Amino acid sequence: MLYPGAARRRMERTLNAAYGDGLLSQQTLVQRLELLFGSELVDPAGLVGDLTVRRPRRPVPSTWGRLIAALRRVLTPEDDGPAEPATLLALDWSGACDELLMGRHLACDVVVGDASVSRRHARLSFRDGYWVLRDLDSTNGTRVNGKRVVRCRLEPGDRLSLGSAHLLVD
Repeated sequence: MLYPGAARRRMERTLNAAYGDGLLSQQTLVQRLELLFGSELVDPAGLVGDLTVRRPRRPVPSTWGRLIAALRRVLTPEDDGPAEPATLLALDWSGACDELLMGRHLACDVVVGDASVSRRHARLSFRDGYWVLRDLDSTNGTRVNGKRVVRCRLEPGDRLSLGSAHLLVD
């Protein structure tokens, strides 16, 4: 189960580690943190996509460890490579904001600049500790985790599609 803000905290740790490794200046770190926490839509590729943070070295595995790793590689289907990270929809789960309008129009609270997104595509309402999404009769529809919805309660980790724009709820 994902927790609200988990993806943002993960990116924050990556930025801090990159700063600690000398990959970012203090000014760049501050700018990226402002982008991370200052908007509802966050592009992970733009914030941390250019950073390669080295992980601590692990001890050399034993013979059994190498055998198990080789079996995993053989038995696990090949992946086509890492998928491009989805844009984060960074919602405030504290209830400070109770309603957001999503769409292509600049007057919306969350502007999604994709031609397949309607000008007024969906409305998010905060009710009883959860965000509820309501499609506003959009032309290309709204999907949550691959299923077309008209009204749906969102949870962290849900994959939201407005037309052909894909967002990850955080």
